[in-house]
Amino acid sequence: MTATKGYAAQDNTAPLGPFEFQRREPGLHDVQIEILYCGVCHSDIHQVRNEWGGSVYPIVPGHEIVGRVTKVGAHVTKFKEGDLAGVGCLVDSCRECSNCEKGLEQYCVNGSVATYNSYEKDGKTITYGGYSNRIVVTEDFVLKVSDKLNLEAVAPLLCAGITTYSPLRYWKVGKGHKVGILGLGGLGHMAVKFAVSFGAEVTMLSHSPAKEADAKRLGAHRFALTNDPGQLKDLKNYFDFIIDTVSAPHDYNIYLNMLNTNGTMICVGAPPAPAQVPAFNLIGNRRSIGGSLIGGLPETQEMLDYCSEHNIVSDVEVIDIDYINEAYERMMRGDVRYRFVIDMATLK
Repeated sequence: MTATKGYAAQDNTAPLGPFEFQRREPGLHDVQIEILYCGVCHSDIHQVRNEWGGSVYPIVPGHEIVGRVTKVGAHVTKFKEGDLAGVGCLVDSCRECSNCEKGLEQYCVNGSVATYNSYEKDGKTITYGGYSNRIVVTEDFVLKVSDKLNLEAVAPLLCAGITTYSPLRYWKVGKGHKVGILGLGGLGHMAVKFAVSFGAEVTMLSHSPAKEADAKRLGAHRFALTNDPGQLKDLKNYFDFIIDTVSAPHDYNIYLNMLNTNGTMICVGAPPAPAQVPAFNLIGNRRSIGGSLIGGLPETQEMLDYCSEHNIVSDVEVIDIDYINEAYERMMRGDVRYRFVIDMATLK
């Protein structure tokens, strides 16, 4: 076992603080990574505060991990010491079910293993995430990272990136489509970048007029205030797709009415409260609500390669690890453009 330093929450009301724990030594198929940067996802807050239920303490959050390989097991073939590597939201799955065989490990029928706040396949070892100085992961769940892009800006691609890339690809969003992006945050700003890159006409939907300039800078073609009834009226039956990135409770029906016939609202945010949707808001125009959870390993690698080829990264604010609790409070106020990333060199 290897002594490891990290930051953890001890219960759902405690601030995160220094925490020492043990990582396993790399096995035959394992890759050990020195973590250089770790993105801060809104789901970190949900789980630290047990807003989704089922949190297991202590929690070491973090599933947007970029680092450098420091050790590999004897049977590892995809990585060598010194390589850049990434770890996203998953560190294992059954690998045998129908979804795993299709590269959809996030939907593993027998239960995938999350990077943190989960249990390893032994059913008793808690997984600890990227707010730490190292991690050991089986090579099949480690991703290749290009050295062409700034690593701190690559880290959020491992969650915010794939969470928005995957549904856009699944629903084949591209030229000729009108897409609304609801919420300009960590997920929303990546959704804008990808949808624009894929050729869609993109409208940013936000309650904050201060975000219009940034939306346009990111590539959005239009901007609409969601608290302006006049602007919403003009968007009735307008969109083919809406990507809903909002993690706070909100009224889905407002946005369903913006969908054209056969339009789809794709939920990638995860509010703690359930949605209330009357059936007639769906059946009247054959509208749909869909959902999407991150992406499998093959698609995540595809996304990273696409970003390297097209120079797409996240907009980030790099922070020291001891700033994390203040960062959480700022995230709750929407005061980050658009992803905090921890410089793990500051973990002493």
